[in-house]
Amino acid sequence: MENAQLIGLSRQIALRRQMDVVANNIANLNTTGFKAEQILFEEYVMPNARHNDFPSLDQPLSYVQDWATVHDLTGGAIVQTGNDFDVALSGEGFFAVETAGGERWTRAGAFGLNNQGTLVDQSGNPVLGNGGPIQFGPEETGITIAADGTISSSAGAKGQLRIVEFANAQELVREGSNLFSGGTPELNTNTRVIQGHIERSNVSGIAEMAEMIRVQRAYESVASLAQKQDEMRRNAIQRLGDTNA
Repeated sequence: MENAQLIGLSRQIALRRQMDVVANNIANLNTTGFKAEQILFEEYVMPNARHNDFPSLDQPLSYVQDWATVHDLTGGAIVQTGNDFDVALSGEGFFAVETAGGERWTRAGAFGLNNQGTLVDQSGNPVLGNGGPIQFGPEETGITIAADGTISSSAGAKGQLRIVEFANAQELVREGSNLFSGGTPELNTNTRVIQGHIERSNVSGIAEMAEMIRVQRAYESVASLAQKQDEMRRNAIQRLGDTNA
């Protein structure tokens, strides 16, 4: 019975982790450029159960563990805003921004200008061009961003957005503020820029709510099984006590 409870406990731990992932996806349903997460499980076999009555010496026990989380990098809906500093990406690339911890990558293209005229993201991180942060003067107008990321204004050329792609984007590490780190950035070849638009979150609210309900019911089912195991143990101890008496 102890083995059954340990197996059930491993399932409960995995379900709790899955609920955390689902809840985070739902919380970012309206976050610009957010990419959903999915969790992968694997069977962990442990040959711990041993008894002389077993046909073989070892009776393997199958536990469940959360093996990894993967990024769902499918594109979100691209919606028009009309804001010159809103930029969406069509393709698999990422914007590069400068943070206190170094360069980070993001799909959130809702940009703006800070007090110094630097192009920044919603967290105030400078958006990087191929030559560094992009600056605008207070008198500049007519800002345009071409499909290749080239930026120009009434003052002329301002640079080109640094857009990077990754051979294996699953190597990226998710950080706070809708940023990713790690990976090996490569030169952009296929991603195109769409000015005056933003990419919405790729989270499906209906699918995530259905998954939350499924996980909750699975957790309750395992909890019920654990309760029944406790009752069986109490009954067994009580009967043994009555027999010995």
